[in-house]
Amino acid sequence: MNIFIAILALGILILVHEAGHFFTARLVGMRPRRFYVGFPPALVKVERGGIEYGIGSIPLGGYVKLPGMHRPAASDVDVYFGRALQQAPGLSRRVEHVKRPLAAGELERAQTALPALESELHGVRLSPDATRAADRGIRELRDGLSPEAYWRQRPWKRIAVIAAGPVTNLLLAVVLFAVLFMLGGGEPTRTIDSLLPGAPAERIGIRPGDTILEINGTPVSPREIPDLISSSGGRPLTVEIERNGRRLELGPVRPARTEGSYRLGFVLRGEGLAGPSAVWRSVELTGLVTREIGRSLGRLVTGSGREDVSSPVGIVQGSSDALDEGTQNFLWVLGLISLSLALLNLLPLLPLDGGHIVFSLVEALRGRAVGREVYERVSAVGIALVVILFAIGLSNDIGRLGGG
Repeated sequence: MNIFIAILALGILILVHEAGHFFTARLVGMRPRRFYVGFPPALVKVERGGIEYGIGSIPLGGYVKLPGMHRPAASDVDVYFGRALQQAPGLSRRVEHVKRPLAAGELERAQTALPALESELHGVRLSPDATRAADRGIRELRDGLSPEAYWRQRPWKRIAVIAAGPVTNLLLAVVLFAVLFMLGGGEPTRTIDSLLPGAPAERIGIRPGDTILEINGTPVSPREIPDLISSSGGRPLTVEIERNGRRLELGPVRPARTEGSYRLGFVLRGEGLAGPSAVWRSVELTGLVTREIGRSLGRLVTGSGREDVSSPVGIVQGSSDALDEGTQNFLWVLGLISLSLALLNLLPLLPLDGGHIVFSLVEALRGRAVGREVYERVSAVGIALVVILFAIGLSNDIGRLGGG
C-alpha cells in the first residue's frame, strides 16, 4: 500500500508541474490544445473553449499540449506524409505545395496550401497507420503555422510558461515545508516523538513521550542530542530519560550506522513556529537544499557524487520508507522531491524546461528564431545526458534494493 501511495504522490507532483505550465499559458493569452490528468490515450475527454480536457489511461502525472512548440520544417512533411505518399503517389503535388514554402521560409504560403492537402487526403484510400500519421501532420502543421503557436510568441511569454512548471514545484515545496514547521517541525525539544521499529532506542526501552536528560552522563540540549550520538563513532551510549516524573537510565547500546551517520533511531518532537517564522525557515531550508543539490551535480561532473543520483525507483522507495516513519516524515520527503523536480527541470538542457528557457533568451538576444536543426542537435545531446543520469540513478537504486 505504501508503494502505491508513494507512486500516487509522485504522480501528483508531476501533475502540479504540468498544471503550472497550463494555467500560466492561459494567463498570458496562449491556448493549450490539451490538458490531461494522467497520460493519453484518453479514457474520458471533453472539449471546452477549444481545449481538450481528459483523464488519461496511464494514471501518472499530467500532460499539457501547447501548439507549435517548434517552427515547422520541410522535414516534418516527409515524416507526417511519407506513408501516405507511398500508398497514394498522386498526393505528391499537394504535399510539395506545403513542403516547398516551408523550405523557403514562406510560412503563409504553406499555411494557405494546407486546406487543399487536407481535402485531397480525405479523398484517397490509406491504411489506418498512414491516415493517423497524415491527420496528425495536418494538426501539427496547422498549429505550428498559426498565430497561436508557442514559437511565435514573445520571449517573455514563452519563458513564463516554461518556467511556471518548475516554479510551481518550488512553491509547493516551500508551502509544504512552512506547514510542517508550523505543525511541529520548527525548534526541536528533548521529548521523543516516535521510534523506528527495531532501532537501538526501541531495544533499550525508550518510549514516545520520554524526555532525554543526559547521554553518557552529560546533560544535553535538544540541538546537542543528534550531534552527540553521531559523534559517538558507534561506541555504546547510556541515555538518562524522564518518564512520568521519574528518572531512568537506559542502555548501554551501540548506535546503528544509517546513511553515513550513527543514530539511535528516534525522532524528537518539535515545537511549531508562527506563520512568518515558518515561512522564513522554509525559504532558508529551500536555499540550503538547493545549494547541496547544486554541489552534488557539480561533484558528478568531476567524476564523484555518483552515489547521490536516484531514479524514480529510488524516489518511490524512499517515499515509501518515509511513510513507514509517519505522515510528517513522508511530507518532508515529498517536499524535497518536489524541490528536486524543480531544480532538475531547470537544468539548461533540452528537452528540459531549463533548455527551453535558455533558447528563448538566446532568441530574444538574436532577434530571430534559432534554426530547427540546432534545436534537434542540442536536444539529442540533452536527451543522452538525461538518459545517462537515469541509468546512473537506476543502477544506484538496484544496488540499494539488493543490499549492495
